[in-house]
Amino acid sequence: MELYKFERQLRLMMLLTQNRQYTLEEIAERLDMSSRNVYRYIEAFKMAGFIVRKEGKCYFLDKSSPYFKDISSLVHFTEEEAYILKRAIESIDGTSSLKENLKEKLYKVYDYNILSEIVVRHGIADNVHNIYEAIKNKRQVKFIKYKSSHSNVIDDRIEEPFAFTANNNEVWCFEPKSGKNKIFKVSRISSVELTEVDWMFKHEHKEGYTDIFHISSNERLPIKLKMGLNSANLLIEEFPLAEKYITQYDDNHWILETEVCRFEGVGRFVIGLLDDIEILGSDEFKLFLQEKVRNISKKIII
Repeated sequence: MELYKFERQLRLMMLLTQNRQYTLEEIAERLDMSSRNVYRYIEAFKMAGFIVRKEGKCYFLDKSSPYFKDISSLVHFTEEEAYILKRAIESIDGTSSLKENLKEKLYKVYDYNILSEIVVRHGIADNVHNIYEAIKNKRQVKFIKYKSSHSNVIDDRIEEPFAFTANNNEVWCFEPKSGKNKIFKVSRISSVELTEVDWMFKHEHKEGYTDIFHISSNERLPIKLKMGLNSANLLIEEFPLAEKYITQYDDNHWILETEVCRFEGVGRFVIGLLDDIEILGSDEFKLFLQEKVRNISKKIII
């Protein structure tokens, strides 16, 4: 009985540490518990020192709670990791009890249809924590020695962080100097300094979109590709979430139709497999590829 009780408490803790927030009734349904028992466990977490917050009817475990970083790094997956794990379990032959037990335990906690996992990776936990504190307290921060691959510059930046991406690898910020919303990779920040300056541009904060190639921006550019077996397989292996946007055209070809933030990500993939991919759209993407191919050709002329 005690072991069963502990299992339910652990599953509840895992739900409360996800990016998605659940109501008391939704938690009870996912964990096969009564709402009354869920509430009792939440109160027990509070007595143990955890900070449980409520927004509207939804509950979540505050990231500043004791041991939060240790718990989240142990029990959560990124969306792609969870998606791969789901596919791996479903690929097991037959209907063995082991397979069914794995599915039952994982599916009760992880929702593969949404961005709901939190990962705090070793080495950047302090940066994530400081950025989170800045967001919570609506403060500006100073990114020390940020390594920008876009501008090829390493410098310090004053930012107003306001939203993490699903796996905490990136953070959306409003940059007062440029007057733009930008996304920053946490791993490229040497350190994060909290300032005493409150947000000054909250009305400008606007979170962008992240495409299947891990590129983020405020833009959405349509693309449509016709792929052979080789390129279709490689795309799913390298970018598992792309499978959601792929349909079979015939026995040997597949169609990818989606939106991307910039053409760089999908462009790198297509250029390496041009003999197996037909670009059906858009015209802007075709022009982008033509320019890239011309530049490449200039560099390899003998």
